[in-house]
Order: sequence, then C-alpha cells, then structure tokens
Amino acid sequence: MNAAERMFLDQGVASTTIEQITTGAGVAKGSFYLHFDSKEDVVEGLRRRFVGRLLDAIEAAVEEQPDEDWSGKLAAWATTCGSVYAECVRLHDIVFTDVPPPTQDGLADNVLIDNLAQLLADGGAAKAWAIDDVRFTAVFLFNALHGVILDAARTGRADAIQRKIVAHCFRLVGLETA
Repeated sequence: MNAAERMFLDQGVASTTIEQITTGAGVAKGSFYLHFDSKEDVVEGLRRRFVGRLLDAIEAAVEEQPDEDWSGKLAAWATTCGSVYAECVRLHDIVFTDVPPPTQDGLADNVLIDNLAQLLADGGAAKAWAIDDVRFTAVFLFNALHGVILDAARTGRADAIQRKIVAHCFRLVGLETA
C-alpha cells in the first residue's frame, strides 16, 4: 500500500504499473495478487486507509477536549477534518476523483458523517445545542466542510479559512461565534 501510494502520488494511477508497485514494495508480483485483483483494488484500499487515518485524527483531537466542552469538541472535529484534508489533498484527489468510488453513497453515508452525527447527538443530549435533524446536519456540515477545504487547499488558502469553517459550524448548531 505504501509503495502504491508513493507511485500514485509521483506519477498517477494510470501511469503506474503493478510491476512498479511490487518492485517498490519489494515483493513478488504473485504476492500482489494474493491481496488485490487490480490497481483499482489498491485504490480502494488506499481510500479506506485515508478515511481511517482521518477518523483517527479527528477522534484524537476531539478526545483532547474537556468532557463538557462541546464547542471545543465541534471546533476540534472541524479543524482536524479540514487540516487533514488540506495536508492530503493530492492523495484525496487520487483516491476519490482520479479513480472515483463506484457510487456517490459516501457523500451521505460514511464513518466520518457517522462520527460527526454522534458528536452532534451527544452535544444535543448535553444541552449544548438543539438540532432538529442530527443526521441531516452532519451530512450538510461534512459536505460543506469537504467542499470548501478541498477548494481552499488546491489554491493554498486552507489555513486562512479554518476560523470561517468553525464559525459556520457554530452558527449552524446555534452557538455564539467569537
């Protein structure tokens, strides 16, 4: 996976051969086929790994916040999500745009949205905010953040919009913005 990621980042998926991946990984071509059927399977594995790393970073940042600091937790969620997307924009483009997933279901149903929905539900239960439809709000926030941060990262403005992202998240859930 690491060798494939490096090769895809260096020369793109279409230009990378399975032989280059196996050579870069120091494994026999037969070993590749024990785990994958094609380069597209490798891309799917990289897609899952990307999302897993993003989720791990978000969960760690949210956990660092005090238990009752719901605004801190929401800000940590949004800031970390935005930062990781911005740092990994090229890899994101490779695994989600250059070789798109077979469906667009992930835009409304994925572990990141589930995690955000749980955070919003927990904050609602703690009376930090009142949200009529937690799932709708999580899908809306995730896709809005996803769109603006990727756009900003491609133009080198990701750091400049972090405060705006947090402020918009706060307004959406009814929190005061600084």
